Amino acid sequence: MAKLTLSDRLAGRSAKSAYARAQQLMKEGLSGRAFNLFVIAADAGMTEAMSEVGQRYLNGEGVLRNAAEAGRWFLRAAERGHLPSQCQLASLYLFGLQEAMLQSSAASLFAQVNTPKADFPAALTWARKAAEAGSTDGQAMLGFILSSGPDELLDEAQAELWYAKAAAGGSPQAKLGLGLIQLRRADTADATVSAVALVREAAAGNLPTAHYYLGLIYEKAVGVIADPAAAVEHYRIAALAGVRNGQAKYGLMLYEGRGIKADTTEGESWLRRAGLAGDWEASALIADIYARGGALPPNYAEAALWFRRAADAGHRVAARALGMLYLTGAGVARDPDEAAAWFTRAAEAGDPQAQADIASMLLNGQTDSRLTTPPPVHEWFERAAEAGDLIGAYNYGVCLAEGVGVPRDDARAAFWLRRAAEGVVNAQYWYGRMLLDGRGVPADPVQARVWLQKAADLNMTDALVTLAEMMINGRGGPRDHDAARQLFERAAKAKHSGAMFALGALHGGGHDIPMNRPVALTWFRGAAELGHPMAALMLGRYLRKGLAGPPDPVQAEHWLVTARKLGLAEAEAELELLNPPNPADAPADNTHPFRAAGD
Repeated sequence: MAKLTLSDRLAGRSAKSAYARAQQLMKEGLSGRAFNLFVIAADAGMTEAMSEVGQRYLNGEGVLRNAAEAGRWFLRAAERGHLPSQCQLASLYLFGLQEAMLQSSAASLFAQVNTPKADFPAALTWARKAAEAGSTDGQAMLGFILSSGPDELLDEAQAELWYAKAAAGGSPQAKLGLGLIQLRRADTADATVSAVALVREAAAGNLPTAHYYLGLIYEKAVGVIADPAAAVEHYRIAALAGVRNGQAKYGLMLYEGRGIKADTTEGESWLRRAGLAGDWEASALIADIYARGGALPPNYAEAALWFRRAADAGHRVAARALGMLYLTGAGVARDPDEAAAWFTRAAEAGDPQAQADIASMLLNGQTDSRLTTPPPVHEWFERAAEAGDLIGAYNYGVCLAEGVGVPRDDARAAFWLRRAAEGVVNAQYWYGRMLLDGRGVPADPVQARVWLQKAADLNMTDALVTLAEMMINGRGGPRDHDAARQLFERAAKAKHSGAMFALGALHGGGHDIPMNRPVALTWFRGAAELGHPMAALMLGRYLRKGLAGPPDPVQAEHWLVTARKLGLAEAEAELELLNPPNPADAPADNTHPFRAAGD
């Protein structure tokens, strides 16, 4: 603690002279000595000095920063009716030390209130006292609490009234608050223009958050002609003043080159600042930039870091993306159970894609039951289905059909899949298969064709293949091998190895299309290269026999060995035909007691 000089001690003999001396010392930059004199005046009962002591504790001037001590001194002054202290006390209850330290009383309005220690009722009490006593700052803060606080405190009509009073007193914060309320309910062009004018006035009063909202107004063409360049300029002003939403917007427009020359490095830098300041949408954007690559090279480890920051704050899309990185092992060690944990977090937050992802993992047995407790995916899907969501109905139908989280129930599965089939292509395929197999409904191959055709018309690969097989066999309708060929070809474009094998078989002869063994060989090769066992066998057989060109025993052996490794016992017989035993290598038979002459 700074020592008082003789002149300081003389000034400290009265509260008034101590206060005056302290103010002079503050101007000279001697905050330690000034603080001591402010305390002397405050202890003597001077209200203004109590407020000054609180401010010094708040700013850390002449004493270590201490929000609790600041609040204690502001409370003493506030209880004596000191309006600035009442506003500061309300600000401390609302925003905590950080915001109150950066800006005075109502100047911090419209910053995101995200501290769990925010005490809206206490802030409301002191803001109302200051407002009713005529404080413009108090009126603006009261308007903010009544328009942006918790549901039980919301009163937009009263908020507008207090904002209007503070705006008449020249408060930029109140003009912004009033403008935003009027924008929300504007239903005519004139009302929109009038509300935008208030936001302009707030920005003209050097309020950074007003510049951020003006940026939105110009970007989204709210009551003005869209002007990306003007939007960028207002976002820039907000960003430089530390408004994290402004930093995120400015960074994104810089990165994408909207309204300004693209600068990916600078854009990423501003997005990073916003993310580090707690803008989780900015964190997710940075992660997406590094996950996708493009203007900046892909960096999955960096993407995982930023997805985690956003996901930890409750960003459900980021949680799902992080789960996908763990599922694929991109940027992190592959860990299906960790992936399931992040999918579950996103799913519980209502992300339908994550719900489907975790359900798929459970269905395919990708998680370890000792590490991952299956979430109630069937309950999520059932609620969505009963609410009329077709995707939810489809997913719930699959759960019932496969027994995911619930006992298998084919009849109920068919019911929900039929409902989902009205708009979900996968459900059309599933319902068609259930009709074909007689699962949960009477077998009806004719209707099965109808639903499979709907899915095939939308190029669903499995539907194309199943429908083609029905046309080969004449199930549910006439045989039509040429139509089947066309369906298989469409599926083959999607690299469906079974469709490729089927095309090889069709062109190989014995069907209602001309035999073309070179074409058959090409399709068998394509399917074999994708790991289809029968295709590998047929390819080896064609090459051994020379059915579509000169025999190639070396390649034939390669593909026959491949087929054997893939589990086809028939390949062994083909390999023996390719390499028959040499009689000269057979051992002499000395077991017969007699030999014919000449043997």
